[in-house]
Amino acid sequence: MSAALALYRRLAPWPGGRGLYSRLICFRAPYFATIAPRFVVLEPGRCEARIRDRRRVHNHLGTVHAIALCNLAELAAGVMTDATIPADMRWIPKGMSVEYLKKAVGTMHGIATPELAAPVSGDGYEWPVKVEVADDAGEMVFRARVLMWVSPRKRG
Repeated sequence: MSAALALYRRLAPWPGGRGLYSRLICFRAPYFATIAPRFVVLEPGRCEARIRDRRRVHNHLGTVHAIALCNLAELAAGVMTDATIPADMRWIPKGMSVEYLKKAVGTMHGIATPELAAPVSGDGYEWPVKVEVADDAGEMVFRARVLMWVSPRKRG
């Protein structure tokens, strides 16, 4: 089990545990603090995270900025990947394609799931992750496909 998944399982049951987990993830990867995510679900094969509707994630039109949605997608895809792949493997995003489906207004809820079953080992492989982001009404506003590069951890 990955350290990120083990920590989530330890903290999530406690009051404020998911918020603390979210802050710790942002401490590890500081750029994601710009969207102040909150993890809702984390298990192998699934990560759900939210970002609240607030001025710091808005564009000039008052809607959630396209790059804030991309950040949510990359974060959810990365944490899901980490929770799913074998502990002796590592990952990095290799590419991302996105679709903006409608104006993003309100709290955004992103769900990352793998497109394929994760191979158990290998020299390195591409692994596509689907991320769907919906608004408060449950309507899809954004969709992304994040291509992860998964490879063995270097020893030593």
